[in-house]
Amino acid sequence: MKRLRIMGTASTVLIVLILVNFYIGYHLLVLVQEGLPNISIGWFWSIFMLVAFAYVVGRIPLPRSLKPVGRLFKVIGSYYLACMEFAVIMLPLADIFYGVLRLTGVQHDKYVLETGSTLVVLLIVFLVWGSINAWSSVVRTHSLQIDKSTGHSLPLTIAVASDLHLGNIVGNRHLKRLVKRINEMQPDLILLPGDVLDDSIEPFIRNRMDETLGQLKARYGIYAVLGNHEYYGGSIEQYTKVMDNIGIRVLQDEIVEVAGTYIVGRKDKTADAMETAGRLSVPELLKGIDLARPVIMMDHQPTGFDVAAKAGVDVLLSGHTHRGQIAPNHWITKRLFELDWGYLRKEKLHVVVSSGFGTWGPPIRLASRSEILKLEIMLEGSKKYSDDAAVSGNTILI
Repeated sequence: MKRLRIMGTASTVLIVLILVNFYIGYHLLVLVQEGLPNISIGWFWSIFMLVAFAYVVGRIPLPRSLKPVGRLFKVIGSYYLACMEFAVIMLPLADIFYGVLRLTGVQHDKYVLETGSTLVVLLIVFLVWGSINAWSSVVRTHSLQIDKSTGHSLPLTIAVASDLHLGNIVGNRHLKRLVKRINEMQPDLILLPGDVLDDSIEPFIRNRMDETLGQLKARYGIYAVLGNHEYYGGSIEQYTKVMDNIGIRVLQDEIVEVAGTYIVGRKDKTADAMETAGRLSVPELLKGIDLARPVIMMDHQPTGFDVAAKAGVDVLLSGHTHRGQIAPNHWITKRLFELDWGYLRKEKLHVVVSSGFGTWGPPIRLASRSEILKLEIMLEGSKKYSDDAAVSGNTILI
């Protein structure tokens, strides 16, 4: 039954994609025929559909000699995904415009070139603006008060970077910006709350991104957890070994104690579907620890805030949502999650959800920014912050 449900869902998605792309392709064909009236309809649709499904084609396992072709298709397909979202929003508006012209008796056919050119210019602006948001990151600083003690009164500085999505799109150039900015913070801890990889580990190894990531430095160490994309890639054992070799420990339902503070790393909730044992509940995971000490937990997907608060977690760090990555998707993520981005206080629990450093699919962000978090954890005996000042809004462009 489960396999049938998966096949049914996949079939439905495929049909929807075909219909959507036919709708987009038809409008593009009308525009192209304005300049090339004798264009071959067969060639047009063959090329268009190849581009439209290039991301899917790029994920097909290919012989080693053809892998560069597959990577090229994945890059082309990634950018098309952004173009497709733009078209789905803008083309209905263009159709409404033409409908109004038709109802008012205006000869609408002569406005095809003008309307199409306007949409192309808007698409270029959208891609350029979205690229700037994706590649130029910001650092957001949060100062969080925890009424617990570690035996000293100094604040704990933690650098947090989620959703790097390192692969064929996000590579060493963007990663070097991350390493430079985090090391400039001179953090006590560095935490990576999942989706370091963009599915496949192959480009991560081939491009020696592990060597770049290994240049991160923190006084008390670097810790990561698994995200859903590490599970999709299917190389978790290899990934954890590679990370361990560069001094980054991947916590899988594990707890470490550093500087008098517990760092808790949960498995991603994908484990419940892809592993027989699933993952531990938060109370099970925290069983036996001293809750008089600060507890900072990484859980890739931002869910279960009430459970974490009742279990005694002080800070919960998540990512996953990218804040929708491309508007208006953030309206959807805002409805799906109690907190899809930013800060939330839940009883004594501080929840911080990052929009992520990298991108999935196209390296485009709209109403979302690539970001790194800098947490200043103020402990008992440190300077107190009022609830209204629990989060500072200091933002630095990099």
